[in-house]
Amino acid sequence: MTSIIRRNQSLKTILRNPKDPFFKPNLKPYKNPQAPCTYFPRLLIQKPFSTNSSKFPEYEMPTVTWGVVLGRKEKLVSRVIICDYLRSIGIIPDELEELELPSTVEVMRERVEFLQKIGLTVDDINEYPLMLGCSVRKNIIPVLSYLEKIGLQRSKLGEFVKNYPQCLHASVVVELVPVIKFLRGLDVEKQDIGYVLMKYPELLGFKLEGTMSTSVAYLVSIGVNPRDVGPMVTQYPYFLGMRVGTTIKPLVDYLVSLGLPKKILVRMLEKRAYLLGYDLEETVKPNINCLLSFGLRKDTLPSVIAQFPQILGLPLKAKLSSQQYFFNLKLKIDPDSFARVLEKMPQIVSLHQHVIMKPVDFLLARGFSTANVAKMIVKCPQLVALQVGLMKNSYYFFKSEMGRPMDELLNFPDYFTYSLESRIKPRYQRLQSKGIRCSLAWFLNCSDQRFEERLYGDYIEPESSGPSFCMGGKLELPGNEIVSEEEEDSDDETLYRRTVSL
Repeated sequence: MTSIIRRNQSLKTILRNPKDPFFKPNLKPYKNPQAPCTYFPRLLIQKPFSTNSSKFPEYEMPTVTWGVVLGRKEKLVSRVIICDYLRSIGIIPDELEELELPSTVEVMRERVEFLQKIGLTVDDINEYPLMLGCSVRKNIIPVLSYLEKIGLQRSKLGEFVKNYPQCLHASVVVELVPVIKFLRGLDVEKQDIGYVLMKYPELLGFKLEGTMSTSVAYLVSIGVNPRDVGPMVTQYPYFLGMRVGTTIKPLVDYLVSLGLPKKILVRMLEKRAYLLGYDLEETVKPNINCLLSFGLRKDTLPSVIAQFPQILGLPLKAKLSSQQYFFNLKLKIDPDSFARVLEKMPQIVSLHQHVIMKPVDFLLARGFSTANVAKMIVKCPQLVALQVGLMKNSYYFFKSEMGRPMDELLNFPDYFTYSLESRIKPRYQRLQSKGIRCSLAWFLNCSDQRFEERLYGDYIEPESSGPSFCMGGKLELPGNEIVSEEEEDSDDETLYRRTVSL
């Protein structure tokens, strides 16, 4: 007990006498005699604010040191300093009022400089200033590193963030990885992931069990091959964000109601997924009505759509008006005949007029009258899309080798649409060896198998009706029911073959 009392007395003596050498720290004198300084522990040194303090003298305060938490007043002052800094570089901080900002302006400057380094401008940041609430180390770097890992080029990361800055708030493990796994599960190739995301970055914000799953499920339910979904996504990823009930299904139902077989429609969607992006009420229906108003027959609409699906999304009224006027003025083809041309070759709406005139001028130069050229185009609209060089070769073979009258070309202008080397020459030589004399249509407008059947037949079939030609489609030979089994297909199959060949 006595020893404890003695210890307390000695401690009190030391505290009363701070000059005691035991209490003094062993300090070295400051080396610069002009700036003497009293020693303080390092963590307690108070520095003026690290930004240019002369600009904000009223905000000078100690920076936050490790282990010190700002109070309410200090937080308010820090927020005012950061907002003034943002205004000084052109960023409007009004939308950041409810956002938790960093405690120092250095951290905010680091965020701004990092975003500028990847390619964003002050204007881009002003478009979505909430990105300034993302930590460089906890949010921005992990997200960008993952995006680069899955195929986005580093040089395009800034563009990606500009288009979809919300991705910076996402969790890589919880939100981004599941979306990428979903895309891979749809058979999107690994090397195409970056391309798909650059086209439609909003995919990263979709819920797997929501729109993406339902749109894919519906397309598969109407007949889309599941293995074709991946290429469809690569070509047109936007359909993953479309609602089935309000967008996809109404469009499909309308096209089927026009007489387009569902099987054909499905094949069209597999090859041209962008058709799903055509607005039904604002684009598709007005274009169908426009076609009917220009004289197309309703029963030809399925064939027109199957041959040229893009016609559903074009600014059709203006194009058709221009082409109809041109055909009437330059080619002397009246509106009714123009409608027949359009039924056979709907691609005519997108052909430039100078392209159309080249084969027309070629035919006129070979002695055909304007009226005869018009008749030839109505019979075979594909003439206006042919290369003049190929037409020349076919014409010279017709005149020099075959030695036939020009009237045969007038009656069968489709002659120019066949390949000289792979069809015209070989078949003509076969006819010559057999000593058979026949029309152009008889030996050209048929399949190879049918040609062999005709070549070795004991008689020449009558040609009362003549064959009909439709671009990209199967040849229809009226009056000839006994043909190969391959030609006895349903209407749906015929339209399907036409679509695939295109």
